[in-house]
Amino acid sequence: MPRNVFVVALDDFHLDLLRTIGDEREYRFLELFELSEVVRPMNLGYPSLDGMVERARDMLERFPGTVDAVIGYWDFPSTVFLPLLWQQLELPGPTLEAVARCEHKYWSRIEQRAVVPDMVPGFQAINPFAEDPVSELELDYPFWIKPVKAHSSFLGFHIDSQETLERRLQRIREQIGCIGRPFNEFLAHVAMPEAIRTIDGHYCIAEKIVSAGFQCTLEGYSWQGEVEIFGVVDSIRAGRYRSSFTRYQYPSKLPRAVQARMAETARRVIRHFGYDGAAFNMEFYWNPKSDRISLLEINSRISKSHSPLFLMVDGATNQKVILDLALGRRPDFPHRRGGHKLAGKFMLRFFNDGILERVPTEEDMRELNRVYPEARVRLLAPQGTRLSDLMLQDSYSYQVAEIFLGADRQQELLNKYRHACELLDFRVRPLDTEAA
Repeated sequence: MPRNVFVVALDDFHLDLLRTIGDEREYRFLELFELSEVVRPMNLGYPSLDGMVERARDMLERFPGTVDAVIGYWDFPSTVFLPLLWQQLELPGPTLEAVARCEHKYWSRIEQRAVVPDMVPGFQAINPFAEDPVSELELDYPFWIKPVKAHSSFLGFHIDSQETLERRLQRIREQIGCIGRPFNEFLAHVAMPEAIRTIDGHYCIAEKIVSAGFQCTLEGYSWQGEVEIFGVVDSIRAGRYRSSFTRYQYPSKLPRAVQARMAETARRVIRHFGYDGAAFNMEFYWNPKSDRISLLEINSRISKSHSPLFLMVDGATNQKVILDLALGRRPDFPHRRGGHKLAGKFMLRFFNDGILERVPTEEDMRELNRVYPEARVRLLAPQGTRLSDLMLQDSYSYQVAEIFLGADRQQELLNKYRHACELLDFRVRPLDTEAA
């Protein structure tokens, strides 16, 4: 009989990827919550986390077959909802405290500093609702500020002056609760140090800027105390303050010795966190001038953005790792068995507000796949959308599509992307305003 695998917010794009792991004789992939409920909630209205757990348990208890695994690859709230559900259903997974050490950005920095202090920038917690949060500032300008829990760079701002900070804090106060409130529901289940417990989901973290040089992400997992790294993906940024991702490329072009240092850091940190039985990704910067490595952040999940890249290069999507772990077995992941030597995910962005007047037609998509059979496209906004109405964007751009392509050389990959954009023919009518 096939294994019944429930997937949080399953959609057609990712179902197609999951089916490359095994056919219907091996696995039956079933939806647990709709995409609109937990990934793209209307008006930033995330559901109650405790309510999600209760609903999920009811759904799974009423299911007539066996529940063999429950997996997810989206960011918040899946990253904190799933560990709660695994615990209640007695399914394999990490402890809530280990997950919180990854997901709570301030607590994570405290723990990182205990293990790799030279790789952690100066940081401090800031209460945006304090009477005078500016007076509590200890860092010099410039720095970055962001909530202790967010994703997709939501409410992350480059701060270069007191005036900028005061202006950004106003927007943070207005919107931080959309993630802060449900994140606090998760924290209520976690045994936290007293000094950390006061820094809840309505706080921010300010950090010195570490974005000099090259950025990459290590994907790995921990299994019975052994931490394995199965891929390193380069992250290319652009736009104001280089704050917007424009491309992920796999495998990384960084020197192998640098990748090895990052991998050893990841092993030390993950073991220190007590994080086991689950996948993670860890982001770093490497400055070639100083040879300094800086740890940016840790996420208690695979990166769904990398899934097609691993498939094209290694011959399997990284979803296989979380499926193996959820079934209580050590992951068996291939290496360089795909049809391409490198692969890229391109984020099609616009840096000024406007109306999305044209998106690709089905005929455009068919033509793209005729020319580049490996190509995959995710549309993130319907035709007619005003870009500034898009939810959970970074603070300085608007993303309307993701385009995945494979190649054997980097120049070939870049040429394919330019040609793909011509074939897809996105068009935006500008409104002469910039992203926030």
